Amino acid sequence: MKLERRYVEKPWGRTQLPPMFDAPGGKRIGEVWFTGAGEQPLLVKYLFTSERLSIQVHPDDEQARERGLARGKSECWTILDAEPGSSLGLGLKLEVSSDELRAAALDGSIEELMDWRPVRAGDFFMVPAGTIHAVGAGISLLEFQQNSDVTYRLYDYGRPRELHLDDGIAVARSEPYPETLAQHVEPNDRRTLVDGPQFVLVHTDSDALEDRERWVIPLDGAHAGNCLLLQPGERFESDGRMLIGATA
Repeated sequence: MKLERRYVEKPWGRTQLPPMFDAPGGKRIGEVWFTGAGEQPLLVKYLFTSERLSIQVHPDDEQARERGLARGKSECWTILDAEPGSSLGLGLKLEVSSDELRAAALDGSIEELMDWRPVRAGDFFMVPAGTIHAVGAGISLLEFQQNSDVTYRLYDYGRPRELHLDDGIAVARSEPYPETLAQHVEPNDRRTLVDGPQFVLVHTDSDALEDRERWVIPLDGAHAGNCLLLQPGERFESDGRMLIGATA
């Protein structure tokens, strides 16, 4: 099944996306979601940034259920394109207490606490629930995640949007990001990028995970810009690179 595109406007989005997305004109599109198969446990979406996203955090499954939500949100990012000087914020430069994190969020010094790292096409990051993070400006990325839209904003650069300090600080890991969760993927690499606990993600040039329901995201070739949801036993012939994901 070819999933439908849902164009999501964001204050930090762009008025022009790559032609393969056929996006509506005159709107600041920040995200392209792939939907149309009912409620699914995983979600694929593209992000296109012209400004920094908020500094934010997501709960894990247990924390989400305590708050009456179906699931938490772990995610991962594949960088497709990045303007010179673009960066991501992942974790903090040093471990701090909850009180120190709250104070930094309130006075803005959390910007200096964040570990901002330069990125380039091919970089890949696993972002477990609880990771304090922010996507910088000038980045195009593909996100594969648990299907949950719960976000706790800790800081938003003065934008007039609600913050969620109590919940955010309660679920945040106020510590550095583990370097073992970052890697660089060359176009011809065939490897498993994530192997649980919430989902599996494979970078490949041929169909994989055929024995289960899976999301197939062509990165180039005629099908780039689309997402397919395949059932066990269904096959897909690719003319390029793919990410293939499934529940763990």
